[in-house]
Amino acid sequence: MWQTILERRQVELRSCVAAAPSSTSNLGPGYDVFGLALEPLKDRVEITKGSGRANRIILKIKGEGHSSIPLKAESNSAGLVIKRMAQDFQIKDDLRVTVVKGIPTGSGIGSSAASAVASALAFDRLFDLRLEKTKLVEYAVEGEMASAGTKHYDNVAPSLLGGFVIVRTKPTLEFIRIEPPRDLVLVVAVPMIEVPNRKTAFARSILPRKAPLESITHNVSNASIIVAGFYSKDVGMIARGINDAIVEPSRKHLIPGYEAVKRRALEAGALAATISGAGPSMISFLRTNRYARQVAEAMSGGFEEANIKSRTIICRPSDGARVLTHRGRLS
Repeated sequence: MWQTILERRQVELRSCVAAAPSSTSNLGPGYDVFGLALEPLKDRVEITKGSGRANRIILKIKGEGHSSIPLKAESNSAGLVIKRMAQDFQIKDDLRVTVVKGIPTGSGIGSSAASAVASALAFDRLFDLRLEKTKLVEYAVEGEMASAGTKHYDNVAPSLLGGFVIVRTKPTLEFIRIEPPRDLVLVVAVPMIEVPNRKTAFARSILPRKAPLESITHNVSNASIIVAGFYSKDVGMIARGINDAIVEPSRKHLIPGYEAVKRRALEAGALAATISGAGPSMISFLRTNRYARQVAEAMSGGFEEANIKSRTIICRPSDGARVLTHRGRLS
């Protein structure tokens, strides 16, 4: 009898923690369309219900670059997502939000996107919304308004879904996920340089409004090769498509040592190298990790030529975001 009664009682969650991985976007010619989730760096977000019902969001930031991240919900990628979801689902609880940054901020590997994704996933689980993943991506992209001033899905989608993701926004929003090759290895070099506030918005503002037909054809061809490479699990084919004739030439002057980093990476055994997202990080593509360490050293050496210190990360594609823990009480 008592067991039956307990089974009928619902467990009200008081707290939930979710984690979301870093990501790289564009992959050369796939501007605003391609994204790839990356291990091992992650952001973690814990949302805890407070005792009040004043609909307050109290933020606390820890970890990588925490001192430079705004604590107002309206200016924070995690806070924006939670605020929007609370409004849409008429959640009045006071919420204490702790963001633990494991991804360098402003680096071009999806730091703000990871915080936004982890927030959406934790909020969904905490309030048992059971939203479809596509809807969670739509909420998570709200957070990109804080860093980019516009909604773009190419970091958010892979961070949530994992793997390689193709984004289509018109006429309808659509995400196509492809499992990456198991032997794909990435080397990311993150330069230790100051980046402007809303760096992504600035990097988008300098792009050309028009491009020659020849450059457009070049990018469409290479983007198609990348997709074919992911479908056929062919790292060499993917690498052959990592060449951009429009966006990268417009942004490379923003990265001290760009030419040296790219040249040295290829000489050390990388199959391709390009800017990661809006930069300033650069990323190399390899088949297996045989040359990964020497490519990492070579990329650091390229930045050193410009008197820039850097950190390197050897990584593989990630499976995406997940809920880590949740605590509740019987009601």
